[in-house]
Amino acid sequence: MTINSRDDFAQWAIERTKSILTDQGSDLASAARARDDARMGEAANALGQAIIDALLDTFDGLVDGDRD
Repeated sequence: MTINSRDDFAQWAIERTKSILTDQGSDLASAARARDDARMGEAANALGQAIIDALLDTFDGLVDGDRD
């Protein structure tokens, strides 16, 4: 996706958030329902990593755009 405006960025952020919550958030909720501490820890770490990856993707996109 090419982000050319604030609206494009907002739409990307919404879609990325939905994706992260659908994948990692549901894993965390399932682990919590099962009261599986080990699985909750893994799922929480995966959720945190997905958030970090999204932020780094955004930063990389900004830096790459500055190089043009």
